[in-house]
Amino acid sequence: MKSVVITGVSTGIGHGAAKVLTQKGFHVFGSVRKREDGERLKKEFGDRFTPLLFDVTDEAAVKRGAETVRAALNGEKLFGLVNNAGIAVSGPLIEVDPDDFRKQLEVNVTGPLLVTQAFAPLLGVDGSLKGKPGRIVNISSVGGKRAFPFIGPYAASKFALEGFSESLRRELMLFGIDVIVIGPGAVKTAIWDKAEEVDISRYGNSPYLPILQSFQNTFVAQGRKGLPPEKLGRLIHKALTAANPKVRYAANPASFVEKAMMTLAPKRTLDKVIAKTLGLTKQDG
Repeated sequence: MKSVVITGVSTGIGHGAAKVLTQKGFHVFGSVRKREDGERLKKEFGDRFTPLLFDVTDEAAVKRGAETVRAALNGEKLFGLVNNAGIAVSGPLIEVDPDDFRKQLEVNVTGPLLVTQAFAPLLGVDGSLKGKPGRIVNISSVGGKRAFPFIGPYAASKFALEGFSESLRRELMLFGIDVIVIGPGAVKTAIWDKAEEVDISRYGNSPYLPILQSFQNTFVAQGRKGLPPEKLGRLIHKALTAANPKVRYAANPASFVEKAMMTLAPKRTLDKVIAKTLGLTKQDG
């Protein structure tokens, strides 16, 4: 049975990927931060799922997870690693809490580094293991290519993940391990409930406050119209199994016109459109 490690499987894209892959006959080792989530998922997915208890920023715990997987594989290589776990920090960059910004990068950039380092031997860096080299799938975002106001910390982390993935893909050619990026747009997950609950009162004295309130409502509404997690799960399966995978897959539910504008319009034109839409145009006086 082919085995895959997926980080952050308790909800959202990670859960959707675990659901699809177990249904297709894979054994999924899924990371969770709470033991009760692991027990819940074990009941849901059965014998094809093994929970790994770690936070992606906890190097020692990640290494223990890799040791658990190595023992279970019994000399075989790991088929795939999906770096999915992540968080989203929002706020105006000139006012955001630096500690929140650091946490954003720690989880979304350093986390995939620690996980990749721990599991790379099982994917094929350790030449003593049997089987073909595995693949790494890094879950980025449309925010890894285009940055919108007030999600600067998140965009910075995903832009970084895109560069991390490109360097890693070229370095791991030595071992035959491929690295593929998936950059989804909005996905229907519990993150939008959390986004709606974000307290923006800390910006009570900020000139951005009324714009932030409008942006939050619009952003959450669009997110709830996003793609179902299982669709991302099927795309992850494709990235792991396609004979000749692309280096990056996009999954954006936006309309053709929206995609064309974001892709083809000059940056300055987009700046003006976004500023006018959100009310970010400089006021005279």
